Amino acid sequence: MKKKFKLSLAMLTLAFCSFAQADMPFPIPNIPQLDAESYILIDAKSGEILAEYNALQQRDPASLTKMMTSYVVGQALQSGNIKNDDMVVVSKDAWATGNPALKGSSLMFLEVGKTVSVADLNKGIIVQSGNDACIAMAEHIAGSQGAFVNLMNDYAKKIGLEHSHFETVHGLDAPGQYTTAKDMAFLGRALIRDLPDEYAIYKEKEFTYTLAKPQRNRNGLLWDTTLNVDGIKTGHTNAAGYNLVASAVDGNTRLISAVLGGRTYKGREEESKKLLVWGFRFFETANPVKSETPLVMAPIWFGAENNLQLGSVDAIYVTVPKGRAADVKIKYSVDNYIYAPIAKGAKVGSMQFLLDDKVISEQPLVALQNIEKTGFFGTILDWIGLQFHKLFS
Repeated sequence: MKKKFKLSLAMLTLAFCSFAQADMPFPIPNIPQLDAESYILIDAKSGEILAEYNALQQRDPASLTKMMTSYVVGQALQSGNIKNDDMVVVSKDAWATGNPALKGSSLMFLEVGKTVSVADLNKGIIVQSGNDACIAMAEHIAGSQGAFVNLMNDYAKKIGLEHSHFETVHGLDAPGQYTTAKDMAFLGRALIRDLPDEYAIYKEKEFTYTLAKPQRNRNGLLWDTTLNVDGIKTGHTNAAGYNLVASAVDGNTRLISAVLGGRTYKGREEESKKLLVWGFRFFETANPVKSETPLVMAPIWFGAENNLQLGSVDAIYVTVPKGRAADVKIKYSVDNYIYAPIAKGAKVGSMQFLLDDKVISEQPLVALQNIEKTGFFGTILDWIGLQFHKLFS
């Protein structure tokens, strides 16, 4: 469910900075300045933006494109359209040394006419960043690269990437192909949320397709012992610069950073680390509402039952300054009259989440159960009762 903030986190941060001595033990410093063309830091669970700079600037995605490729692959695996043990015949277009467009790029080193499993191709895409693996997988899933690119753009729209368009399955520079730091961060969020099995591959540090060519994951933050980084993806072309989308976990908090247009190979890691460290140092994720947990009961008219359980079908998360998760309060507002029949998930009110009496998030309050309409005599009795209730209230 999408949040609708009454007070942005940036404004909340400013408020806490202004009254730091009175309200919190340590002030939140300014967002770190990074040596990159654009960047963003988000809370993966709440979706809140913690820091951003030129986050909507159109950029060449380079191999970050493979995150979108991977999302389509993950959906195909999850739906059963393909299986990990499917064997794929390598076409001439996916031939590492036979396709001139692939010359000098990152490769899995596939050989034309050979067969390779979907599982190996997927690791070739994610761990080795193999452009040839992307082509082979695209042809296996959709029949052609063009048809697969259409799937990429369709899924991009479904998950709300409003400022991205893909023209290739691998991310080599192409006219009309673009993305933004914001879209890449939220694509990472979708991977983590929707496809946990697919995302689990992103933490693998090395994959060997042939004994002669073992390759390491290019995301150097996976080796950083000061952060619990488990993904996501690097990218580089001359037009794009050095890109990195990274995600790390600390306790109940998962952050995602996207740094685009970095200056150097190592620089993108250093700048990403600055963002993640700042985020974990000064923010945390609160979980004031658990999924499917009744928060309040409300009367329901003309129903087979007299009362309805209300809450949220999905867990609700909000981002707060570090150490303040337990201070989040909830204020409920329930519709005056609720009538049966009603379906689970139907909105019947709202919840406001407050910190120091400031509304930081608002979410719908929904029915947690299906309730059918009562019979003829029950309807008559409820109608009479409702008239008296309206009269005296």
